[in-house]
Amino acid sequence: MAQQVTPTQELLDYIRGTSLRDDELLAGLRAETAALPAGEAMQVMAEEGQLLALLVALTGARSILEIGTFTGYSTLCMARALPPGGELVTCDLTERWPAIGAGYWEQAEVADRIELRIGDAVETLAKLTAERGPESFDLVFIDADKANYPRYYEGSFALLRPGGLLVVDNTLFFGRVADPAAQDPDTEGVRELNAALYADERVDISLLTVADGITLVRKRS
Repeated sequence: MAQQVTPTQELLDYIRGTSLRDDELLAGLRAETAALPAGEAMQVMAEEGQLLALLVALTGARSILEIGTFTGYSTLCMARALPPGGELVTCDLTERWPAIGAGYWEQAEVADRIELRIGDAVETLAKLTAERGPESFDLVFIDADKANYPRYYEGSFALLRPGGLLVVDNTLFFGRVADPAAQDPDTEGVRELNAALYADERVDISLLTVADGITLVRKRS
């Protein structure tokens, strides 16, 4: 049986050269984000952005909830994949970083599909549930502070429709999840969520060894 391929830089370059369909708008936002302190480490990889767009198209999602905007690269990728009339609600703690992406959203002519919510994400999820009711989103993407991952999962799960897809980023967290010596709140938060997903009989899951770990979670009907 074939084993997992260990990606070398040469192999990564080959993968990107044969599968990544990039453009100036996406590359521009990535470059501006990479110039920020810790920006390159925090931003979604180009390959992951393309995967998110594909998942939006595959699921036929018309309503997306994103927890953790940062500079809005993943927001841009998913919003461009929405059909006419689709909407994306994205949540962040501050307007500072999403403001960088807003200009790119305008250039891509998808700003009218995006609603930015500022504030504590747990509180925002509660407000969305009160405003829209449960099961009001087709797809959820979680990529915010890792210590609160379990809370974000439970809060957004109620908002996801049966059969909907929830995508969680950084579920391998730089490999720290497999290091017993790593006991920081962020690593513990990711570990707790991974264990909860494995035990959650309400969902089907697959943890992909892509980027920093991406877990796909389908809410059972």
